[in-house]
Amino acid sequence: MLAVTGVAAVLALAGCGSGGDTRAVPPTATGSLESLAAEVKCAPDIQTDADEIRQALCKNRNGKFVLATFATDRGQREWINDAKDYGGYYLVGRKWVAVGEDGVVKELRGTLGGDLEIGTDHRAHTG
Repeated sequence: MLAVTGVAAVLALAGCGSGGDTRAVPPTATGSLESLAAEVKCAPDIQTDADEIRQALCKNRNGKFVLATFATDRGQREWINDAKDYGGYYLVGRKWVAVGEDGVVKELRGTLGGDLEIGTDHRAHTG
């Protein structure tokens, strides 16, 4: 899945995150990819513009992240489940997801709301 490959690339560029977030979480945002990006002060660089998914690379004062919107809840969940194999941190809203390092995703949550999910931790896999 091309879109998932983009997530893997951003996660590699983002590096490791840190920190805890104790702020209150606002109600989960809704809207188009452009409106969500505007809320977090990002000019989205659209990478995928298809009927089922729109995906962009974003960068704001908190760092780099992927922002994606989906046509269906099922499509979103399938994408997240596939993407989690690459590790990373996911901020999940209704028909949207933001993916980046831990600190970036937690900062985005302070604006967009949503639920935090964590991908597979590959550090435990040594060989």
